[in-house]
Amino acid sequence: MALAEILKPCGPVVDDKAAERLRGVLAQTAWTPRLEQAWPALSPVFAASPYLTSLARRDPARLDALLADEPMARLDDILARTAAAADLSSEAATVGLRVLKAELHLLTALCDLGGAWDLDQVTGALTRFADAAVASALTVAARGEVEAGRLTHLSDGPEGPVPGWFCIAMGKQGAFELNYSSDIDVSVFFDPDAMPLAPGVETEAFAVRLTQRLSDLMQLRTADGYVFRMDLRLRPDPSSTQAAVPIPAALEYYESVGQNWERAAFIKARPCAGDIPAGEAFLAELAPFVWRKNLDFAAIADIHSIKRQIHAYKVDERMTAKGFDVKLGAGGIREIEFYVQTQQLILGGRNPQLRSRRTLDALAALTIAGHVAPETCAELTEAYGRLRSVEHRVQMLADEQTHKLPEADADRRRVAALSGYDSLRAFDAAITRTAQGVNARYGELFPSEEPLSSRFGSLVFTGVEDDPATLATLKRMGFSNPHKVAETIRSWHHGRIPATATERGRELFTRLAPRLLDAAQATGAPDPAFARFSDFFSRLSSGVQLQSLFLAQPNLFELIVQVMAFAPRLAATLARRPAAIDAMLDGGFFEPIDIADDRAFMRAAVARAARTEEGAFEAAMDAVRIVHREQAFRVGVQVMSGAASAVTAGKAFADLADLCIDALAAAALAETGRLGGVFEGDAAVVALGKCGSREMSAGSDLDLMTLYRAADPAGVSAVKGWDAVTFYGRFTQRLIAALSSQTGEGGLYEVDMQLRPSGTKGPVAVSFAAFEGYYEAEAETWELLALTRARVVWATSPAFAADAEAAIGAALRRPRGRAQTAADVREMRELMHRERPAKGEWDLKLSPGGLVDIEFAAQYLQLAHAADGGPLEPNTAAALAAFRETGLAPEAALTALEQAWRLQQDLTQLLKVALDDGADPQAEPAAFKSLLARAGGVRDFRSLAPALNRARAAARKAYETIVGQGVP
Repeated sequence: MALAEILKPCGPVVDDKAAERLRGVLAQTAWTPRLEQAWPALSPVFAASPYLTSLARRDPARLDALLADEPMARLDDILARTAAAADLSSEAATVGLRVLKAELHLLTALCDLGGAWDLDQVTGALTRFADAAVASALTVAARGEVEAGRLTHLSDGPEGPVPGWFCIAMGKQGAFELNYSSDIDVSVFFDPDAMPLAPGVETEAFAVRLTQRLSDLMQLRTADGYVFRMDLRLRPDPSSTQAAVPIPAALEYYESVGQNWERAAFIKARPCAGDIPAGEAFLAELAPFVWRKNLDFAAIADIHSIKRQIHAYKVDERMTAKGFDVKLGAGGIREIEFYVQTQQLILGGRNPQLRSRRTLDALAALTIAGHVAPETCAELTEAYGRLRSVEHRVQMLADEQTHKLPEADADRRRVAALSGYDSLRAFDAAITRTAQGVNARYGELFPSEEPLSSRFGSLVFTGVEDDPATLATLKRMGFSNPHKVAETIRSWHHGRIPATATERGRELFTRLAPRLLDAAQATGAPDPAFARFSDFFSRLSSGVQLQSLFLAQPNLFELIVQVMAFAPRLAATLARRPAAIDAMLDGGFFEPIDIADDRAFMRAAVARAARTEEGAFEAAMDAVRIVHREQAFRVGVQVMSGAASAVTAGKAFADLADLCIDALAAAALAETGRLGGVFEGDAAVVALGKCGSREMSAGSDLDLMTLYRAADPAGVSAVKGWDAVTFYGRFTQRLIAALSSQTGEGGLYEVDMQLRPSGTKGPVAVSFAAFEGYYEAEAETWELLALTRARVVWATSPAFAADAEAAIGAALRRPRGRAQTAADVREMRELMHRERPAKGEWDLKLSPGGLVDIEFAAQYLQLAHAADGGPLEPNTAAALAAFRETGLAPEAALTALEQAWRLQQDLTQLLKVALDDGADPQAEPAAFKSLLARAGGVRDFRSLAPALNRARAAARKAYETIVGQGVP
């Protein structure tokens, strides 16, 4: 029966004028009784679809001829002419295949919309034409290679034109389910030893060139359009492989790093062109990868993840037809396909009856086998047919590879008309009901499993291209470049970094990925959090143990992501040395830090290094840096988590510095002795500044002074004859280098020696006699203030350490006029204020009432009372407490100073861990502001600045009370 006699109207005519305009064109050229007979069924089509109208307008005679033929017979004729195109030249085939595609498109649309074909016949026609077009285009492309002299001949047997080279149809083409304007997913493989190539032709280069010729023939847009867009990205690891992949390399890839979504993709795979027997053999060899008979719990959970990455909507969450993506949207075609494929992957290894390529056939098989309820099967089958039909009609509007219903009502009314609906409201309601039903059934699959989506939406990272819903989710989460984030996560799923190189590593990462994104979003700074985590994660040597830890301890993982977002120094430590995070595997990571074990470890490592004649000093430097890195990271994380107060952190950072000095001073002295010979005498290292007062923070430098005392003032070293000045100068230089140089294990500290008596002008090491003489007769008040924080941190003997401490105490306890001392302190503070004013309200050091004011007040009190036996405490808080106990300063002033000191030290520790100097906390994310509020002991960040201002105002007043009046 002719098509004109079969066609029925698909729905209302939505645009009478458009239909009449085409009728006028046809009437002028080829109006026939068949067109008259079919016009009631044609007018709704051409009124709604500009694309189909253009096909009819372009060739009215073709339209009339299609109406005259029986549809299946006409399809067979089109396929025969498509196969014959293999004998054409490249230029002729380029035109011929495109003309045939247009004819096939018009025939298929009319048969679909007019009720002549059901869904299977429609998708079957499109797929059969795709197969035939690819096969003919391959022959034409191969003939071009023969003419170019690279291929010896065309084969005419079952192995296709080029033995050993074949196309695998993936996705909907493989399952005979192509949609109306679909591209085709094709993977190309070849046997390097089977292709009949001319001598000297490299096999892979040839295979890639042939693939490119084929692709150009199929998808190059000309005046006649295109045949099919070819997507070659479903091959193994498309970002790092050529368009055609050798069979051995492909098998190795799938066996080693193949993912579950790739297994799912191969459910639908079949050879469609080229060496079909070789393609079938390839798929047979790949079958154990696709259809596993034995799956452990982790593998099953990872298959479940294909489904769980898609957000399942709750009943009260809004779903709408406007802009609905019938393929990828919630309740769309993909959910039905995933519903089926995930169960196929789990059950199909033991039951071959479940391995159908076609979605509805597999759904029926699962139902027969008792894995899907009959009512669920019926509901999903009906929904699949409806959604696929609507998908075709959306694409028929303009021949675009789109799956979204139009946002505009007028355009969506066209789709509704092609779908048989007079009312747009009724159409929208039907679509919404269908999507809700599918999504509800989808949510029932593996219901007890943890979701791998986010409250913000789906997070799907399977496949080789961006999932639109996932990009929208990432945008809602605050990522500025969702494509880059999605691309990075897909690459990790592909096993391109050591952490995900193993199957177990990839399974764990599938669960970790959504938690990472949620944690990054929660920081309020998702971009830096993700970027720094990426730097760290990509440098891990393995990932199973650490990912397992993160999954088992979500609070710890969230803290690490906070570190990435807010603490560039700590994040950089992790990125450069991922092994630093190994310390977190220790159950005592958050316990108070005791460096006794580390001291023993450092000394043992340095001792081992000392046994090595060459490179011992450098080995000692590296050993110290390893311990320092781990402990500095530990302290920093404790500060970020709130586990360590400012006092605890300051002491811990200072203890760590002491530990490094202790180990490296001994190593530097040994190295100096090795180079110049032993020198009889003693040496000590004195810490000043923040290290001396045990108030260090992340990034603090070291203010140091070295003292020495020769056993014989005229003595020289045993080998080089160095005198004391030279020997201990060399020792000091090596110590500075050991503490400040960058090695393969990183750096330690910036070292400042300018607080020694001679400043930058005299010897770098200070003799004990010179120290005593200088502070007895020459030292200025500012030098004595600095000396209040002096502390001996290393010495060659306990006796010399005691002598050095005594000399420091003697220098501080010499009588001096309190009024003059107070005047000197005020003058110094005023000079500092003029030359180094505070940089803003968050300059906790230099602001009035800030740390410098409090330090000056505490140091002044010590200098003022030391001669009378008053307290001497290097630590500021301890000094203020001591003066409270002795009653040597006003109670109210000390209270104000102590409170401001604690508040600003707590804030300083966090700011130094997290931000660069000069950064404005006001500009930081809300989550970091909450950390600051917690550190400041207030309810929220808005309360912090007023509390800080009050504390500083009181501290400034106390400073003026104590120093301004020379109290007492």
